[in-house]
Amino acid sequence: MSNKLITSAVCLLCSLASLAQTPGGQAAPQNSAPRPRQAEIIPGQTPTSPTLEEYFTPVTTPSATPDKDGFIGRWLMLEPIAKPNRSNTPFVDSYIREAFSHQYFPGQFSMTLPKDGQKEKVTVDLTPQPMFMFGGGAPTQPEPKIEKRTLKWHAMDSKLFNVKLFRYAAGLKMDVYGVVFYVCTVVNAPEDIDNIRLAVGSNSASQWWLNGEEALILSGDRRMVMDDAMSARLSLKKGRNVIWGAIINGPGMSDFCVRFVDEAGNPVKNLTITTK
Repeated sequence: MSNKLITSAVCLLCSLASLAQTPGGQAAPQNSAPRPRQAEIIPGQTPTSPTLEEYFTPVTTPSATPDKDGFIGRWLMLEPIAKPNRSNTPFVDSYIREAFSHQYFPGQFSMTLPKDGQKEKVTVDLTPQPMFMFGGGAPTQPEPKIEKRTLKWHAMDSKLFNVKLFRYAAGLKMDVYGVVFYVCTVVNAPEDIDNIRLAVGSNSASQWWLNGEEALILSGDRRMVMDDAMSARLSLKKGRNVIWGAIINGPGMSDFCVRFVDEAGNPVKNLTITTK
């Protein structure tokens, strides 16, 4: 092959390569700016995450009211209690009842209303769940790991209709996975209100009490959905009524939403909410 033919072939290949480097087969202009680079992930650093203040404000007023859709946003929330769970699938009714029947802190079963800033001495079991072996072998039994921790109650107003427990824990720089949350609030009714229901959505499983009586249980691995479960008909007495809730989650996000609805499914809004 002559030198002239070789030179022509090389030029043709270079032109094709240049075209292949640009969208649509068109050569990039000579003065085009370089593409911006993606943000680099630097080992040992984590991306900026939302702060607690983006989702909550500390309680500063004597009372609050439900939002326009009747959702209750003022709660006393205990800092998360560590309870390692690799999955949410075990959260059947029996598991939930057993988990919430364990006494984590004094006053839990009496449902005595705590105070903002009150501290609880909690014993947490951080023992990993047993690992099952392939081929049907016996599960490995990890060494027990028990710790004593001091956790605090926080009186908070949620900025959203759903209370973002994951963001609450993350904002406090505490455990966000494999946790149990306890929450409570006071609902003040201007008169006796009968034939209403407690409507709850939670991620993941949860159990709820009104004035010391179980009202509702949400079992299974579930996402939070508005009015996902409703209690049987119940009543609010004139004056002070106390709601307690316990939410358990393994991996994933944690949140809940609570409101009362009447027989027609309309939200009950003529209430005031306090934490005392």
